[in-house]
Amino acid sequence: MSLIFRYMTAVDDKTVVREYFNATGFDRWRRIYGDGEVNKVQLDIRKGHQQTVDTVLSWLHADDNLSGLTICDAGCGVGSLSIPLAEAGATVYSSDISEKMVGEARDRAAATLGQQTNPTFEVKDLETLSGRYHTVICLDVLIHYPQDKAAEMIQHLSSLAESRLILSFAPKTLGYSLLKKIGDFFPGPSKATRAYLHREADVLKALEAGGWKLQRNDMIKTRFYFARLLELTK
Repeated sequence: MSLIFRYMTAVDDKTVVREYFNATGFDRWRRIYGDGEVNKVQLDIRKGHQQTVDTVLSWLHADDNLSGLTICDAGCGVGSLSIPLAEAGATVYSSDISEKMVGEARDRAAATLGQQTNPTFEVKDLETLSGRYHTVICLDVLIHYPQDKAAEMIQHLSSLAESRLILSFAPKTLGYSLLKKIGDFFPGPSKATRAYLHREADVLKALEAGGWKLQRNDMIKTRFYFARLLELTK
């Protein structure tokens, strides 16, 4: 049994995720979410993540009502989505469990938007988010949590959203499960958090229980990045 595995079994997933993204994980993912030189696997993941962000932005721009909307970007990372949403005129509240990620997001927002208060960035985990927003978005976060915890988080995020909820998750299929087992799905020696796949039927069941109706969906996939993207409304 590896030291990493023994450590992860001794603490909860949230603690592992927080510590990872405040340490070695921060440096790795800051590079992936940036525009500097990375290896081929990281470049592939960067492209997949950006496709997810671009798809969400295209959905929201298509509705032609971004200006003035209140949006919660739950698990904002380095601000890849929050910053263009603020540029488009939305009022954006952004949070992440990692203090270092939030600091990087603030720096990138300042460099892009100048010194202003939108987006608002805060260090928080999903469970402690509060408030009410027209739209709540949570991208590439559920992968860190098992199904029971993911269902609880979906329920909590639902309570914050007045009109729309947008989520992404790594779908659990036979093919992706096999890839994950052989190390091709989540590659890299610095990947030190558990990676959970979720059955789409289970995610939809949790959402429908909250009164949500599916409006748009897409499957984003590159060689090393897979994400099912859902938009739901009430």
